[in-house]
Amino acid sequence: MRDALVAAAFQLFLERGYEQTTIDDIVALAGVGRRSFFRYFPSKEDVVFPDHERCLADMTAFLSSSGDEHEPVRRVCDAARLVLRMYNENPTFSVQRYRLTKKVPGLRAYELSVVWRYERALADYLRGRFAGRQDGTLHADVIAAAVVAAHNNALRSWLRSDGKRDAGAEVDHALGYVQSAFGQPAAPPVIAEQGPEDVVVVVSRRGTPLWRVVQEIETALDHG
Repeated sequence: MRDALVAAAFQLFLERGYEQTTIDDIVALAGVGRRSFFRYFPSKEDVVFPDHERCLADMTAFLSSSGDEHEPVRRVCDAARLVLRMYNENPTFSVQRYRLTKKVPGLRAYELSVVWRYERALADYLRGRFAGRQDGTLHADVIAAAVVAAHNNALRSWLRSDGKRDAGAEVDHALGYVQSAFGQPAAPPVIAEQGPEDVVVVVSRRGTPLWRVVQEIETALDHG
């Protein structure tokens, strides 16, 4: 039912325009009543962004499950990748929404309010990790804003390509910039005396940020 309402809404938005489409039009095409619409979406704007509440909940749960062993900047960068995953689940829909949002100022304002909520979730986590440090709150807010700006820059680049570019590579590059600017460098590995069989091979894409290569090596060693 939820997916049917979203499909009906976007069919009408593309055919008639967003402003010219009413909720009654949407429910008529979907073959349901108004109550069914409001059971899933508080407003017409919400049907344009059907997955953001779920994604925000996933991000909050991901950050809440963090431990002291997680480097905080890397952790919020990984949390931001959850948003990319949501967009990448349905590239065609994401591109359509991007085009629609560019045309409708009200939707752009709504989207900005959603982005602000993501940024607050990241900042709240970082504030907890940086509590007690000098300028800890400032540090947290600046990093959260940087993560969101970098992620959105890469995301828009992908959407402008009609979803044809490598979204993961775009976002990894952008977030790698944040990681290199604000993150803590990985501790140098402790080289133990090893026999000839203790060899770890890690294969990475050309241009992969150094911090991500180090993370892959650490993971391989931990599970060796």
